[in-house]
Amino acid sequence: MADFKKVLNMADLPAGSGKAVEIDGKSIAVFNVDGAIHAIDNTCTHRGGPLAEGEVSGHEVTCPWHGATFDVRTGEVVGPPAQRAVVRYGVRVTGTDIEVEV
Repeated sequence: MADFKKVLNMADLPAGSGKAVEIDGKSIAVFNVDGAIHAIDNTCTHRGGPLAEGEVSGHEVTCPWHGATFDVRTGEVVGPPAQRAVVRYGVRVTGTDIEVEV
């Protein structure tokens, strides 16, 4: 059964930014897109780049290593060179706490 785990405070994740968190040994990228919080695997499926360090534009994040783009809402690939989606995680905000479902 999946549980929600507190990972960040809303104040720690300004709009248009991403941050890597670790939960149970998994590196997860959490993004704030105009107040909507999204979470996907932090590891690009192309060559393992850190997606939380990528540039966020609208609902897309660009891997800083080779430029693959992913939709932060779904984890789907939007642009190459990646060909496989990343895992998407459920998110909820309780008060000012950001919680990710793992």
